[in-house]
Amino acid sequence: MKEKEMLHEVITVKTKSELSIYEQIEQQMIDQILDGTLAENEQLPSIRQLARNLKISVTTTARVYNDLSNEGFIISIVGKGYFVAPKNNDLLKERMLCEMEKGLEKAVISGRNAGLSDNKIITALKDYLKNIKKTERCCDT
Repeated sequence: MKEKEMLHEVITVKTKSELSIYEQIEQQMIDQILDGTLAENEQLPSIRQLARNLKISVTTTARVYNDLSNEGFIISIVGKGYFVAPKNNDLLKERMLCEMEKGLEKAVISGRNAGLSDNKIITALKDYLKNIKKTERCCDT
């Protein structure tokens, strides 16, 4: 079985980006927390280790971790380090709900642009949810 990739191996920092390095790292970490790539309670590298691995300043990684902590995505445990926050965290739930709403908005706009009625869009969503449940049951074995 392949070992899990380290955080610094799944973060890409682009020097020619509209986003600052700090914003790139923060957004990628948020995306990975929301999509489950970074699992609940998973320990993150230390601020210094992540800075060293990404070849960026400690100040930048400290700012990322501080902001993610303030937003409820990660937690700091004194003497142990930083961890991905539990999913029952209210701030994280709120952010995930916001992300879901953005996705639904995009889906509705796409459906309407395709000429679908609201009822057909709702039916498509229900069908999608049924198919996801079937897939989850198949994979739970």
